Amino acid sequence: MLSFIYLGIYWNNHHHLIKACRRVNGGIMWANLPLLFWLSLFPFVTGRMGENHFTPLPTALYGAVLLLASIAYYILQALIIASLGGCDSNLAVSLGRDWKGKLSSVFYALAIATSFLRPWMAGCIYILVALMWLVPDRRIERVVDESHA
Repeated sequence: MLSFIYLGIYWNNHHHLIKACRRVNGGIMWANLPLLFWLSLFPFVTGRMGENHFTPLPTALYGAVLLLASIAYYILQALIIASLGGCDSNLAVSLGRDWKGKLSSVFYALAIATSFLRPWMAGCIYILVALMWLVPDRRIERVVDESHA
């Protein structure tokens, strides 16, 4: 269930991010592929973690895939911001420092390390990050609405 929630969160935010683009260029297309790759691994690492009853290595691997997906999303977001005019674009201003995105990556890294000591604690961190994102991120949506008005 947790991976389904993560996929839903990524799908929703990705949809709004791409919708904020005026033009999709080759760089954005190529940056989108690693994100899709890491997201495609969610079912595999979820299955491994469940089959192994949350033992350290599969739990850490789950976190590594989450971390790499978040990094891929950040790169895609940065390229889209650059295509819209950089730091002064409405999207960049709306996202601000993106503390939620950066904090998520920090939590994933923390959970990976924690997996080897207390896998159940790592699971709690993964749930915490998902809960953090369950509250919809309206920043991108506002930019899209303003640009289409």
